[in-house]
Amino acid sequence: MKPKQLNAVTGKRSPSERYAPSTIAHCETVLRSFYAFHLDAGTGPLVNPFPLARAKRAHAHHNPMDRFEPQRAGLYRPRQPKRIPRQIPDEVFNDLFARLSSDRDRALVAFWVSTGARAAELLGVLRSGADPGQQLITVVRKGSRAMQQLPASPDAFVWLRLYQQQLHGLAPAGPDDPLWWTLRKPLRPLTYHAARAMFVRANALLGSNWSLHDLRHTAAYRLARDPGMPITDIQWVLGHASLTTTQIYTTPTPADVIDAVVAHHRRRAEPRPSAEPKPLGYRKESLDVLFGRRNS
Repeated sequence: MKPKQLNAVTGKRSPSERYAPSTIAHCETVLRSFYAFHLDAGTGPLVNPFPLARAKRAHAHHNPMDRFEPQRAGLYRPRQPKRIPRQIPDEVFNDLFARLSSDRDRALVAFWVSTGARAAELLGVLRSGADPGQQLITVVRKGSRAMQQLPASPDAFVWLRLYQQQLHGLAPAGPDDPLWWTLRKPLRPLTYHAARAMFVRANALLGSNWSLHDLRHTAAYRLARDPGMPITDIQWVLGHASLTTTQIYTTPTPADVIDAVVAHHRRRAEPRPSAEPKPLGYRKESLDVLFGRRNS
């Protein structure tokens, strides 16, 4: 198996020939839940082939003087390394945005990077879900399936308007019709795989390997850097069930740490003001009063 190579632009590793630990863990959870459902319904095997590593009372007879050993939830669940989400730097994003070839693609990327919506959530928006007057776009959340309005940047709605003008008379324009369509005829609703292929082509021109989900990470980092944005508001925008997930984006990136340390060394090299205390002075009016030199 060839070792993973780091991309020169993004610093991300190229896909390996094996599945990533996160993919294996997700598949293990899905299979274990599938067999558990049929086991409870009596329509499956007598034993779950993906058992848990511990029962509900795994420490029922544990000696309280001994330390508790950490145990994984699934017996075959791999350990996942903790990774900090990667964001697209502003200058790189501008270069990547310039490589997009159509107003539809520019509108999609502008919405992704300003709303923080997941790729599939934005692709499922209907025409009635876009409200340029209020600068809101309505998505269906991934987990809860609830409808939620997300604020977007004015530029995103400008590119959307240009795209809709090009699409006028060529695609159904009812309120319940899809907002995004393929560029080639016959027109079909845009799918995730087609949108991903579009973004891969733009990456190839730049020599990078950013993903659509990196646009969501970029939006989250931009919101987290704004001191006027409460962390609970960012949680609502991103649709996180737990605030702990949102707090990941408050962790500085390596580039942020490098910039801060370089600024620290620059401040250390600057001449410092003298530490000697300045002599105390007296106001002229106070001295005039003290020595009786007030004007009559």
